[in-house]
Amino acid sequence: MRVISGMARGTKLSSIDDISTRPTLDRVKESLFNIIQSKIENSDVLDLFAGSGAIGIECISRGCHQAYFCEKSHQAFNMIYHNLTKTRFLDRALLFEKDYKDCLKELSDKKISFDIIYIDPPYRENIAVEATKQILSMNLLKKYGIIIIETDNEVRELKELETLDIDVYDLRKYGRASLIFLNRKE
Repeated sequence: MRVISGMARGTKLSSIDDISTRPTLDRVKESLFNIIQSKIENSDVLDLFAGSGAIGIECISRGCHQAYFCEKSHQAFNMIYHNLTKTRFLDRALLFEKDYKDCLKELSDKKISFDIIYIDPPYRENIAVEATKQILSMNLLKKYGIIIIETDNEVRELKELETLDIDVYDLRKYGRASLIFLNRKE
């Protein structure tokens, strides 16, 4: 797994060999960044369920202002720190080693909001839409911000998203993985 583009292009990132974490495939990551490239420059990014931190690190490499990483696994948290050190991006990152609900509450209490929020929970856990609900209710998404959900069950996610005040503006499928792109209803 490598950084695809930007300041750290080509840097090899470490990942955890564990069934509870699943790195985003390079072809999915490359497609994702082709779609959101114009939104990254000077943005504030939240990599929720960050795993190795590859998505947030790619955002920093491509010019985001600040990336926030939330990961409750101690082993994964240490891997993010290692990868940020390796890419020399620690000064543009904030790390939270806690459950996503606690992280979102802390960010809300600090009145921090985001241009891009990437939600990639373990596939076996049905929590992406719940995280999206909390993000919206806590006003963590900026007016023109976007949320991207990575999932292996887009049918379930899309059905549950219908109840929220949010628009699905794009959907991409890559084998088992799907990316759902969301923005606020106007």
